[in-house]
Amino acid sequence: MIKRFKKGPDDDPVKLSDLDSHVVLRDTDRKCGLSSMRLMGVFVVCLMLLSVLFSVSVVLRDPPSNGVSEVPEARVFQVKASEDSEDDASQSVGLPKDKLLGGLLSAGFDERSCLSRYQSVMYHKDLSDKPSLYLISRLRKYEALLKQCGPYTKSFNRTLEQLKSGHYNGPSDCNYVVWISFSGLGNRILTLASAFLYALLTDRVLLVDPGVDMADLFCEPFPEASWFLPPDFPLKNQFNDFNQESPRCYGKMMKDNTIVNSTGSMVSSFVYLHLVHDYDDHDKLFFCDDDQSFLQKVPWLIMKTDNYFIPSLFLIPSFEQELSNLFPKKETVFHFLGRYLFHPTNKIWGLVIRYYHAYLAKADERLGIQIRVFDTGTGPFQHVLDQILACTWKENLLPDINRQQDITNSSGKQKSKAVLMTSLSSGYFEKIRDMYWEHPTVTEEVVSIYQPSHEEYQQTEKQMHNQKAWAEIYLLSLTDVLVTSSWSTFGYVAQGLGGLKPWILYKPENQTAPDPPCHRAMSMEPCFHAPPFYDCKAKRGIDTGAVVPHVRHCEDMSWGLKLVDSFE
Repeated sequence: MIKRFKKGPDDDPVKLSDLDSHVVLRDTDRKCGLSSMRLMGVFVVCLMLLSVLFSVSVVLRDPPSNGVSEVPEARVFQVKASEDSEDDASQSVGLPKDKLLGGLLSAGFDERSCLSRYQSVMYHKDLSDKPSLYLISRLRKYEALLKQCGPYTKSFNRTLEQLKSGHYNGPSDCNYVVWISFSGLGNRILTLASAFLYALLTDRVLLVDPGVDMADLFCEPFPEASWFLPPDFPLKNQFNDFNQESPRCYGKMMKDNTIVNSTGSMVSSFVYLHLVHDYDDHDKLFFCDDDQSFLQKVPWLIMKTDNYFIPSLFLIPSFEQELSNLFPKKETVFHFLGRYLFHPTNKIWGLVIRYYHAYLAKADERLGIQIRVFDTGTGPFQHVLDQILACTWKENLLPDINRQQDITNSSGKQKSKAVLMTSLSSGYFEKIRDMYWEHPTVTEEVVSIYQPSHEEYQQTEKQMHNQKAWAEIYLLSLTDVLVTSSWSTFGYVAQGLGGLKPWILYKPENQTAPDPPCHRAMSMEPCFHAPPFYDCKAKRGIDTGAVVPHVRHCEDMSWGLKLVDSFE
């Protein structure tokens, strides 16, 4: 981007009239010829012209830093990414950060329609790694596929007619996977990322059920095409009723052997995939290669899930090479997909940046503490408070308090630490805030404690509740260090978006703070809480956490699965 500079008085172009006053000769001079004095004058003027031209060329070539006009921060990092190298954007001189995230994001958007898409780079840390060129290429191809097959296109309308007929009429130009909006906000974000990766692997168009608030929470992630399911989609009224006993549920059809008719042809143009935590062994056949080969022929897949099932996709042999090309580093999967897909709408982005600037921006360090309590009864619980303090003090995330002194003797500037706490209850925040108010710290650091909201209980279907929750997840992702609660998808999303390996608070048992209180996560990936334990080839049970080195059991749930790059 070429910047304009203010010219100093010495940079003004020399006027022709000024030159004329020096070089035009009077009639009397012509008669007498050029005197030595006039020759000297012409020589001086030429030197002045050369000096001016040289100065202008230097300014235009290498402008001094104090001559640059101030540019609004949101516009400073405009850059046109090269198709030849994922490093081009980061090599541009004068750009503080790459708003396209190394090519992960597409440039084809109206920035005002979704400010967070390109502004978030000013608040987040850099990506934990660079996206592979192959992932960038596949995302651009997917965006092109969506333009060709998305809602209301000719291909979409043709395939929709087949769905309306209720019968399978052969392969379609475009195939689809429809994600049903289901469960809490953290679950929805994780399952939507899972459905998108599955769509990418199988060349399907992902269509998103807007539910009650998806359009109010997230900007459209794809340029020039919508990912939202049209409101007149013929199966939409059945979404809430789909379950394991539905006639078109894949698990039930496999169990009853009704997936094909007597001639070996499929009986339906759509299949319902029940991948909810209560699914049975027949539903879990979705994760077998042979079943994927069959499902590839079905034009419409309707998916309901509350699981981050990506780790098990890495155990399907036919997907193995493609996933390796997309994600050379396995623990970056949700990090990249999350930063690509999930951008807060302008309303929620306003909540995020206002809170960030008011309470977090000026601190030397930002610590996020996410608290999810599964105990019944009214909190706050003392054992949970004890566990939080034991973890943060033991791991030097927070300084201990000095109970022997009332004031510190620091003569210099004290280091500041802002702590962002999120919890349905305000009790833990109030107790820790008061503790650091009433006592100085042993390190003489200044600790400030903040909590944006305390809704008391989860209200999944309440719009403002989810908007605040999404803003708080995003704020947690902007911290430098993170502490999360076991089993919490809220925390999983924050750590993935922020590229953070959190300290995980172990789940308390018998209302007793565990010892040790927490453990550092081995990767920033979320945990798949209800994976299958089945060897599709041997047709027997197996420990799927011991099949490949990059799929291991989770720290906070011993039977869960997560992606890692190293395992200690």
